[in-house]
Amino acid sequence: MNKVAILQSNYIPWKGYFDLINFVDHFVFYDSAQYTKNDWRNRNIIKTSQGLKWLTIPVRAKGKSSQSIEEATVTDQKWRKKHWSAITQAYSKAPFFSKYKEIFEYKFLEDKTDNLSKINFNFILLVNEILGITTKLHFSSDFVLEEGKSEKLAGICRDLNADVYLSGPSAQGYLDVSMFEKSGISVDWMDYSGYPKYRQLHGHFEHGVTILDLLFNEGENSLRYMKSG
Repeated sequence: MNKVAILQSNYIPWKGYFDLINFVDHFVFYDSAQYTKNDWRNRNIIKTSQGLKWLTIPVRAKGKSSQSIEEATVTDQKWRKKHWSAITQAYSKAPFFSKYKEIFEYKFLEDKTDNLSKINFNFILLVNEILGITTKLHFSSDFVLEEGKSEKLAGICRDLNADVYLSGPSAQGYLDVSMFEKSGISVDWMDYSGYPKYRQLHGHFEHGVTILDLLFNEGENSLRYMKSG
């Protein structure tokens, strides 16, 4: 059973994003989609002693014309040191922070990539390697895209010989399932409810934070707190 998921790249996303990747055989970064300002594309949340904190990558505006995610670039590299400093302050006392400190510090401070899509990809690839996720990764630019939102997604699935398209639940409002059924592809919906709690610093438990929170608190046990594990 060949399963495919297609989703825009996010900045060091939450555990549910990596579950979606781990549940499929092929995951496609849909970065030919339009970039949306102040969305998960360029920001995410960490948990601190002062509460939840947004970490945002500053993205260069492209005048009045729209730009795709794959076209988006950062304004400067100062965010790297700022984000890593905030992460270190928030998680230095987490049980497994020292285990992963060096590899994330290098990724933040030494990688000078200014393309947002590549920045997101590099972090996601690193987390996949830590979690042992071996799903094949692709970019939407690798495919000849058809006209129409659902047609584009169904076309990618056909090119990857998909039997099942696994979609996030938010797409139920617009996805034309018949486009997939015509090609013999069934559509399943990801369920992000019912995650178990894990050890977490700084008070009240929060599920919707970056995957770094889970990694730094549970280390090699992280997959036990994910549905695909």
